[in-house]
Amino acid sequence: MVSTRTRAAVVLAATAAAVSVAAAPATAAPSCGVVWGSTPETAADSGGGTLDDVRTGRHDCYDRLVLDLDGVDAGDVGYDVRYVPAVRQDGSGTAVPLRGAADLQVVVHVPAHDGAGRATYDPADDAEAADVSGYSTFRQVAWARSFEGRSTVGLGVRARLPFRVVVLDGPDDGARLVVDVAHAW
Repeated sequence: MVSTRTRAAVVLAATAAAVSVAAAPATAAPSCGVVWGSTPETAADSGGGTLDDVRTGRHDCYDRLVLDLDGVDAGDVGYDVRYVPAVRQDGSGTAVPLRGAADLQVVVHVPAHDGAGRATYDPADDAEAADVSGYSTFRQVAWARSFEGRSTVGLGVRARLPFRVVVLDGPDDGARLVVDVAHAW
């Protein structure tokens, strides 16, 4: 015969085990292990193509900016991505105000217009070229215009955080300039 004390101890142990299992997270937090830096990243270009779109995405360890380019292969994309005291509009040099504690200037060596001068990229609101509300790192994406075959996007960032730049082929006959900014060091 089992004593009342033994039954109480077994019930108490079973309850404690059930509570600890229920309190455990369903998945572990991602291991970001960022090894990027915050120094400028550049690549020389071979020319050609146009800027067609600017878009963003959120990931577990970083926020992503994508510049869609048409008519240029990934290996021919030139760019200059760096933290600057202020992003400047192409042509005029006018400062582009950005929310956040750091300004990341993204320059791609393609125009945002075709050979006839028609815009291939022209956001409805230059100051809010993409909606980044709710993002961990991005505070604002602003269009700083296109001039003499170069197009500039200003990225307001929460702090001077590490970033990486990758150029990918596609879609179709184009490429994508991808800038990822980490959520933390």
